[in-house]
Amino acid sequence: MDTLTGLLEGPKARGAFLLKSVLNPPWSLRIEDRAPLSVVTMVHGEAWLVPDGGADPVRIAPGDVAVVRGPDPYTVADAPDTPVQITVGPDQRCSTGTGEDVTDTMALGVRTWGDGLQDVGASVMLSGTYQAPSEIGRRLLGALPPILVTPAQDTTYDVLIRLLTEEMSKDEPGQEIVLDRLLDLLLIGVLRAWLAAPDSGAPAWYRAQGDPVVGPALRMLHENPAHAWTVEELALKSGVSRASLARRFTALVGEPPMAYLTGWRLALAADLLREPDATVATVAHRVGYSSAFALSTAFKRVRGMSPQEYRTSL
Repeated sequence: MDTLTGLLEGPKARGAFLLKSVLNPPWSLRIEDRAPLSVVTMVHGEAWLVPDGGADPVRIAPGDVAVVRGPDPYTVADAPDTPVQITVGPDQRCSTGTGEDVTDTMALGVRTWGDGLQDVGASVMLSGTYQAPSEIGRRLLGALPPILVTPAQDTTYDVLIRLLTEEMSKDEPGQEIVLDRLLDLLLIGVLRAWLAAPDSGAPAWYRAQGDPVVGPALRMLHENPAHAWTVEELALKSGVSRASLARRFTALVGEPPMAYLTGWRLALAADLLREPDATVATVAHRVGYSSAFALSTAFKRVRGMSPQEYRTSL
């Protein structure tokens, strides 16, 4: 697989929490759900994402799509200075400043919530929340900025947002899987636009795929991670000397080829360990380790826990 496919293959929502919020200004929600990733878009009205730590607020206009990387809390409001009215905690439970749980009392129907029915001045926000890091993939989470907003300039977003709006109000057989896949498509569309934009801040290993020397080496590592690669073989297949490849790869990617390969193999292993029928031995074979012990040793050295401990933590 190429580097883009390797990055985008991760998002696989499983029972994502999707909600249409109808809120009359002034409104402000403090998000403390510790979700690994959320996607937010405005259908009507504008919103401001206010991160913790003093970073500048980020405006979301109708049709914009924002991706927020957790688990740090943040605030979404009609204006940056609107005081927090409701806090959204774990399990998507909502409470006021006095501790009153308003999760159910503010429900407005199927996957719809807010302080009243939609009127001319109401803000309408769609949000989709990935519930667990295992649904995203560590390489993707590590590449993302804390807040990523893609302006409303792609008609593909319009189609997906319209479909999400329509499907979120339905309660039919198979509805959960339909919503999960729509959310995945919207997220992947935003990420593709971000990665393709000049000066986007995309990770170095992604930008390096356009290099005539490093690009082919990256593709070989991604397409066949289980192969017993050496720098010499990569250099030969890339048409340069071993020293030239090692120097250029490290300069552009930020780490030597074999260190990158180890990280890529372990990222793949972490994703494969989510599969209920996968054993550590089969995962080890698929990502290029000779045995379950070899994978476990590398996994624990880099991630601080064994594959079994990682799987238990999912």
